[in-house]
Amino acid sequence: MPDNKIQKQKMSKTETNKVKSGEIELVEKVVAINRVVKTTKGGRTFSFSALVVVGNGNGVIGHGLGKAKEVQMAIQKGIDDAKKNLVKVPILHGTVPHEIFTKAGAAKVMIKPASHGTGVIAGGSMRAVLESAGVTDVLAKSLGSANPHNVVKATVSALSQMREPIQVAKDRNIGLKKVFNG
Repeated sequence: MPDNKIQKQKMSKTETNKVKSGEIELVEKVVAINRVVKTTKGGRTFSFSALVVVGNGNGVIGHGLGKAKEVQMAIQKGIDDAKKNLVKVPILHGTVPHEIFTKAGAAKVMIKPASHGTGVIAGGSMRAVLESAGVTDVLAKSLGSANPHNVVKATVSALSQMREPIQVAKDRNIGLKKVFNG
């Protein structure tokens, strides 16, 4: 019995920033569409996979993958999958709270906060995720693999690992000024 309690506590800590898509107005962005060809005895069978990012532009993002025989069906399935995987991201004054470096597969992602007026300086699939989250000023670099699936996963992972200064101050039992000034 004690093992169940431990697992629930661990799960509750990891799922603190999950969001339900109930009454949130989400905007969809198609990041990548891939045509897959399967050769059979009767000829070629085409299918499509679509990588989609959804966000409300105010700190909620999700990504999903949809596969179907038609492009529109694949996109719709991707949107539905993305709505099931929504996470809350901390955004301070249009930028991210702190610097972070994350890996997913062979893709490595570095995200740094930027001053107001900088804009979103990021590559293709990272840009789609950051803009969907509502980040307006950020410096980001995608290192390693340029595979859009892994870059999107790494970016969402990095953003979901970010913590707000107020939360850091509470966790460390120190004042908010001490967090910023050291």
